[in-house]
Amino acid sequence: MPDSAQEMKGRAKKAAGDLTDDKYLKREGQIDETGAKAKDRVDDAADKAKDGLDKLSGKTQRAGHGG
Repeated sequence: MPDSAQEMKGRAKKAAGDLTDDKYLKREGQIDETGAKAKDRVDDAADKAKDGLDKLSGKTQRAGHGG
């Protein structure tokens, strides 16, 4: 899965913070990167839940039409 723009921005800030020895910038980059990863995980979980509901809904509809 490709990295999100927010995650890449965080990595860039971390790298810039490392190069300039700016602890604030490095920490800000870590926060951006972690936030992006968390959002990706929530989105993945929501997609899986939706897929599960779609499958369940499809099975229920087929069962109702079979009788």
